[in-house]
Amino acid sequence: MEIKNGKVLFGNLLKGKLVKRYKRFLADIELDSGELITAHCANSGSMKACLEKGAEVFVSPQNRPERKLKFTWELIKMPDSLVGVNTSVPNKLTASAIESGKIQEFKQYSKLISEVKTSAHTRLDLMLEDNSSNKCYVEIKNCTLVENKKAMFPDAVTTRGQKHLKELMDLKEDGHFAVIFFLVQRMDAEYFSPADYIDPEYGKLLRQAFEKGVEVIVYDTVLSEKSIEINQSLEFVL
Repeated sequence: MEIKNGKVLFGNLLKGKLVKRYKRFLADIELDSGELITAHCANSGSMKACLEKGAEVFVSPQNRPERKLKFTWELIKMPDSLVGVNTSVPNKLTASAIESGKIQEFKQYSKLISEVKTSAHTRLDLMLEDNSSNKCYVEIKNCTLVENKKAMFPDAVTTRGQKHLKELMDLKEDGHFAVIFFLVQRMDAEYFSPADYIDPEYGKLLRQAFEKGVEVIVYDTVLSEKSIEINQSLEFVL
């Protein structure tokens, strides 16, 4: 996998069918060749709405000697869209898109630092800085849950996500810019809302954060067997 200019470029992905996902980070997949493999599932969420047994999936071979599992699950084909399930993608893809000027809301920032410690027990995904040394803190969330054209987050209760929203509110109160950025790794969403029926506390905190000046930004992606690319901003309804 290569990431440049706001785009993930896959090598030759192998196609197969999902047999089952288990122990959160493992997935048994039957390749088109007939070989049954176990792939690393880099996704700690429930993967609700993108975990259909027998669905077409795509995996990337991993040739590093230290890797126990020699494949990573990258994509699943759902009825209305390919879905990117690898949660290591959003942070790197978003950072690359910002540096490439592909996200309009961040074009004023000239400096980007990843994985920034903001308090004793919290790190946020990005810190941006403009030429006047104004800082903007960004937390990125991977969104794969779509129902009736509505993208939603989270797909499971997330106390960690709740903590990030509280941290962003604190940073905003301290005079910094603060952003919660949702990257929708599928192509069948028309707008975004918090998944209140899954984690009502997260929805409550997201609305509080927005009221206190934390920016909510949502972008979707264009996916294919060859690439994932930042696409366009989506409206959100809180």
